Amino acid sequence: MYSSLPRLLLLLGLFGFFACSEPESTIIPDSEINGWFDAKYEEFLQMSPLQMTTQGRKDRYGEIDDMSEAAEDQRLAWMESSVAELKEKFAYDKLSPEAKVSYELWEYQYEMEKGDVEFRRMNYVFNQMGGIHTQLPNMLINYHKVDSAADMNALISRYTEVGRAIDQLLERAKLQTEGGVRPPKFAYEYVIQQSNALISGRPFSDGPADAPLWTDAQAKIDKLEKEGKITNAEAEEFRTKAKEALVNSFKPSYQELIAWLEAELPNLEEKPTGVSRHERGAALYAHRLKASTTTGLSAEEIHEIGLNEVARIQQEMLGIKDKVGFEGDLKAFFKFVNSDPQFFFPNTDDGRQAYLDESTAFLDTIKKKLPDYFGILPKADLVVKRVEAFREQPGAPQHYSQGTPDGSRPGTYYVHLSDMSAMPKSTMEGVAYHEGNPGHHMQISIAQELETVPKFRTQIGFNAYIEGWALYSEILAKEMGGYKNPYYDFGRLVNEIWRAIRLVVDTGLHSKGWTEADAIKYFSENSSIAPGAIQAEVRRYMVIPGQATGYKIGMLKIQELRKLAETELGDQFDLKSFHDTVLGSGALPLDILEKEVKRWIAEVKESGQ
Repeated sequence: MYSSLPRLLLLLGLFGFFACSEPESTIIPDSEINGWFDAKYEEFLQMSPLQMTTQGRKDRYGEIDDMSEAAEDQRLAWMESSVAELKEKFAYDKLSPEAKVSYELWEYQYEMEKGDVEFRRMNYVFNQMGGIHTQLPNMLINYHKVDSAADMNALISRYTEVGRAIDQLLERAKLQTEGGVRPPKFAYEYVIQQSNALISGRPFSDGPADAPLWTDAQAKIDKLEKEGKITNAEAEEFRTKAKEALVNSFKPSYQELIAWLEAELPNLEEKPTGVSRHERGAALYAHRLKASTTTGLSAEEIHEIGLNEVARIQQEMLGIKDKVGFEGDLKAFFKFVNSDPQFFFPNTDDGRQAYLDESTAFLDTIKKKLPDYFGILPKADLVVKRVEAFREQPGAPQHYSQGTPDGSRPGTYYVHLSDMSAMPKSTMEGVAYHEGNPGHHMQISIAQELETVPKFRTQIGFNAYIEGWALYSEILAKEMGGYKNPYYDFGRLVNEIWRAIRLVVDTGLHSKGWTEADAIKYFSENSSIAPGAIQAEVRRYMVIPGQATGYKIGMLKIQELRKLAETELGDQFDLKSFHDTVLGSGALPLDILEKEVKRWIAEVKESGQ
């Protein structure tokens, strides 16, 4: 925790009589401090045109964020000033319990941002996992909504702005390289491939196919014309301007990026270990673990938790193996479910559509059961889509992209389907629950729709909470009647052991000197995950250290808190109320979540309900 709470607790212990005897009128109304938070959050949002677009707003619609270190320093200085103002204006001990959470969260964000800035030249600027080079085009295609001629002008402006942003990021990558920090060779190989895909085809080069951004631009212009919002002549003018911006600004920045990356390839390691190979690598990894798990757990502690969880889950796997009558040991069963044709869709367009359709069907079924397990329900819709071709990777993990707070853009569960041999049917059901309902879509949508907390809390995210909830949701779905097929229940355990293995492998790579081969070997020996998916996973951990540890640590904490509530409350325990307590305050660091659940337990006991 990064607030002044410990010091205040000491003071309250010394002067408890006076604190207790203060009249209730001295408590600061939530509306007062929430108004301050909302005003400050609006200042913060105005620094990020992209964040406003993500939330469905059109402020600074033709701009892209300043990606420079100078802009980062400005933002940190602003955050420092805001924390000082918060402490000056509002006495923590005169706040309501809910307002105290907001106070702590505001401080927590600042403290973590300080750490991020300290290590900013050690985080790989360009990598294959959602790097800015693919995120920006994805934003323009999927988030920049065009409803008018002004919106189209803004989109064209952003094509030019992307060029500027990529140039800024390239300068940062060069600074990182000068400091001796380079990613594994495969990272740049993927980035080169992804970048080439963005500038291949019309209007960048001759050929039968259109580039992704050009396809999107034409579709948006055609839609405006069809709706009668622009004339045919205006449509032609937009096409000309869009083409010019893409060819004259967007393309050169990506060409320069590709050229630099290609020149760097001979300097990169083919078989690197994790970030421990860099100077200050251990300190960076400790910071990343703290940020990802929101705990003080060390790499060694996380490694041991992972080993224990792998052993426990394998015992459950043996139970299902025996239930389906498979003769052979667990490794033989892994091989069976990992290779038998019955567990895979065809590697065809029909097979890909079948994966999307069946995932949608699972989500439609579970949605009907949500009211039995939750009092708070999401209003936003959910769709299941294949990842766009320019950023699709064989075996890469599925992911969720949030909708807008007002529901104008639904939440999206994205699936990589270029290689159907890496997408087994057995794990499909559990992943759908993880990414959709009751997982990411439900949690993030509920957070965005909260009306009783400051707005920043509807958008804030903590890896361990968000991913921990989604992993908890996979097993919760079994309570809700999911996994009727025992092989799909085995797939649920495959998903869970996958997250437990992450604790072992991530810490192995970044604190124990493991190589990519070491990590793949451990993964292969302890799971039935497809080889392509294993390699993609390990390479993910290597470029974003620590992130993968949040899932299991978060899940274990939520399960621990549920068990605590069940034990403490006995017959008074209500699962719907527990879930509403966990989801009803938005995303939280795990220590603050624990305080909130314990506060709820005390309130239930006191009420006698």
